[in-house]
Amino acid sequence: MIIDAARVLIPSVISFTVGIALAPVLTHYLFKHRAWKKKSGKGNSMGDTNGTPLFDELHKEREVSTPRMGGIIVWASTLITALGIWIFAMLFGEPFASFDFITRSQTWLPLFALAVGAGVGLVDDIFEITRSNGGLRLRWRLLVVALLGLFAGWWFYEKLDVSSVGIPLVGPVELGVFFIGFFMLVTLALYAGGVIDGIDGLAGGVFAIIFMTYAGIAYAQGQTSLAAFAACVSGALFAFLWFNIPPARFYLSETGTMALTVALAITAFSTDVLGEGVGVAVLPIIALPLTVTVFTSMLQVFSKKVLKKKLFQIAPIHHHFEAIGWPAYKVTMRYWVITIIAGIFGLALALLK
Repeated sequence: MIIDAARVLIPSVISFTVGIALAPVLTHYLFKHRAWKKKSGKGNSMGDTNGTPLFDELHKEREVSTPRMGGIIVWASTLITALGIWIFAMLFGEPFASFDFITRSQTWLPLFALAVGAGVGLVDDIFEITRSNGGLRLRWRLLVVALLGLFAGWWFYEKLDVSSVGIPLVGPVELGVFFIGFFMLVTLALYAGGVIDGIDGLAGGVFAIIFMTYAGIAYAQGQTSLAAFAACVSGALFAFLWFNIPPARFYLSETGTMALTVALAITAFSTDVLGEGVGVAVLPIIALPLTVTVFTSMLQVFSKKVLKKKLFQIAPIHHHFEAIGWPAYKVTMRYWVITIIAGIFGLALALLK
């Protein structure tokens, strides 16, 4: 007899193994084709019309010598694991069928979002490394994320009859048709938090912990397939992290962050009212580093536009810590610790009845 915990954890181990196996091949390809930015820095993407000289100084060497598109490891390992188990289940039945987590009710939508986000992000990365003027314009990337959020929100509302959000110790709060717009805003906010990618090991560790926390929530609610999906993503992220620990072999970049953030949004909503839980209300806690990233970026823009001065030397705040002298590894490891504690607290809140 295969217990549910094994059905969740085995795909995670498989995706980790697949990721470890894929990394040397991807590394060879990326270095062979010099798949890194041709010019360091973020330009005015942080809202500073004068550019980002402090950031550019801190990252001027690594950005033009370390390949992008490392996120391929994450989504490719997840998709290969999911499809591989599904194919083996179709061909041979048990025991593979017990580990098949591709189901219409729980994982079709997050797998679809992961694939679409990965594809659009990959296009952006290819443009980034082949054109002197950078990748896709921000407005187009935001449009893709917004459309994915709207589609997923409509699917939940129209197909799954979900129109409310769970609150710990309170229960579902009805939003009606505004649920669709709320879904889109949450997806956009998570995508904005994706700029946490920028220090070796930071984004990989943070996202791995977040997805594993949601695997725990889904498992506790009896959503075994969704839990297996989240754990599978986490396993793939740990494989990526193995090669992203300083000095990073490659960066997560847009193909990774877009895929992960849109998939995370759908995972969080799937563990909410649909799973008779509170997956969305605890999202700002479980994903605390992403929340802080978005909040500090907004504060920085507001301060510069209204107060005519900067609150932080660089925003988001993890780069501010670099600028004031923290070693990159210290920022990374402290973020990991904070994410673990926030994840434990968020998990506890999600399990309150």
